[in-house]
Amino acid sequence: MVVINAGLCKEKNALHKPTSDGYTTAEKLWNESRKRELTLRATLEVCRQCHKLAPFCFYNGNTFAAIGRTLIQDLLRKLPPLKAHALRSVVGHYIAGTAGADELSKVLDDLP
Repeated sequence: MVVINAGLCKEKNALHKPTSDGYTTAEKLWNESRKRELTLRATLEVCRQCHKLAPFCFYNGNTFAAIGRTLIQDLLRKLPPLKAHALRSVVGHYIAGTAGADELSKVLDDLP
């Protein structure tokens, strides 16, 4: 997560720095979650929670949405283009907090 955020900040010429409020909590959640086998839905929820904690000064939503979209790359290749687009879009919006659990469920439940 740190490397992705650093890259996004560098690309946009923005300050890459952890926040005093959210970084430690997000790092703990991230590291504890990495040790367990999670479903896709649970993994996306970890990304969403980390985004809400705002561990970085800038581009928290972009950072965790990029991680979520990377996680589903293999799945996207197996789907028809319209379903792949819908899944990619909803995953990013879910992590960023602009789509809800119902919308995520609709696309995940429709997967093969």
